[in-house]
Amino acid sequence: MDVSLKAWLALSLTRGLGGEGARRLLQEFGSPDAVFAASTSSLKSVVKADVAAEISKGIADDVIAPALAWLEDGNNHIVTLADSDYPQALLNIPDPPLLLYVKGRLDLLNRSALAIVGSRSATPQGINNAEAFAKSLSDAGLCIISGMAHGIDAAAHRGALKGQSRTSGSSIAVVGTGLDKVYPAANRDLAHALAQQGALISEFPLGTPPLAANFPRRNRLISGMSLGCLVVEASLQSGSLITARLALEQGRDVFAIPGSIHAPQSKGCHALLKQGAKLVEAAQDILEELGGVFVLPATSANSDGPDSALLEQIGFDPVDVDTLGVRCGLTVSQLSAMLLTLELSGRINVLPGGLYQRIH
Repeated sequence: MDVSLKAWLALSLTRGLGGEGARRLLQEFGSPDAVFAASTSSLKSVVKADVAAEISKGIADDVIAPALAWLEDGNNHIVTLADSDYPQALLNIPDPPLLLYVKGRLDLLNRSALAIVGSRSATPQGINNAEAFAKSLSDAGLCIISGMAHGIDAAAHRGALKGQSRTSGSSIAVVGTGLDKVYPAANRDLAHALAQQGALISEFPLGTPPLAANFPRRNRLISGMSLGCLVVEASLQSGSLITARLALEQGRDVFAIPGSIHAPQSKGCHALLKQGAKLVEAAQDILEELGGVFVLPATSANSDGPDSALLEQIGFDPVDVDTLGVRCGLTVSQLSAMLLTLELSGRINVLPGGLYQRIH
C-alpha cells in the first residue's frame, strides 16, 4: 500500500480537522506526509492546539484498516486531491474534499456531466421525464450525476445507464453515506448496476450512516462535478433547490422543466424559472445551451411512421381511445396495438379511466 495514501487517509480521518483546516495544512506543508512530520508547535500555527495534538499523536492502524481492506476489491478506489483521476471540476469549488471513495469506473470522474435532481415524491410524469431526459443526454455523451434518492434521482440514473454504449455518458451517484452502505436500501439493485456500469462516490468515510447533515454537503459535489443542473420536479421545500442554488454559486447553468401550476411538485421549478433558470422542454434545449458540443445520435430521434403520426394526435392532454379513433380514422383494435407499442417504448402514459397522454 502506498505510504502517501495512508497519510491522506490519516489526514482525512483526524478528529476535529475539517476540510478547511486540512487545506490550510496542505498549503503550509505541501503534503500529508509533511504534515505528519511537522512539529506540534508548527502545526499550532495553522490549526487549533487540540487538532495539532491529534495530528502529532497520529492515527491508529485500526482506524485506517477498514479503508485498506475495502481497497482489496479491484472495483474500489480512493482518489486524492493529488491524483490525476480526481475530478478537475471540483478544484474550482470553494471546498473540494481531500479525497473521494469511488466504487466503479474511474474514467467517468472527468467526463463532461450534467446533474439531474428532483423530488423524492415524484409524479409518474416526473419519473418518465427524468428517465427520458437522462437517456437522451447520456446518448449525447454526457455523464448524468445525481444522488440515488427515491424518485427523480433514481429515474435519472436508470435512464442514463440505458445509454447506447460504454462510450456514452453513463451515470455517477454521489451519496451521503459511506460506500459500504446503500441508502436508501430499496435502491440496492440500482447501486449494484451503477457500480458495474457507472460509479458511486462519497467523501464520507466507510461506516458513515445516513445523517441528515451530510446530504446538503454531498449536493455541492453533485453540482460541482457538472456543467449544469436540471431540476425535473421539486416542491418549494425540496433539497433539490439546494443543489440548484449551489450550482448557481459555482457558476453552473441551471435548467428546470415547467409543470402544472396546481402541482406542488412544480412549485420549486417555477420558482427557479422566475429567478432566471432556463426553461427546457427537450434534451436538445440543454445541449444547445451547452454550446453544441454534444449531439444526439440520429438513432435517438423518433422514426416516421403510423406510430409517430398517432403520437402527434395524442398530444400532451389526456385523451380517450374513442376520440383518437375520430382523429385518426382508425378502429379500436388498430389503435390498441399501436398504443401498446407506444406505451412499451415509453412514449405515452396510460392513465386511469382509459385515457392516454404523450410523454415526450
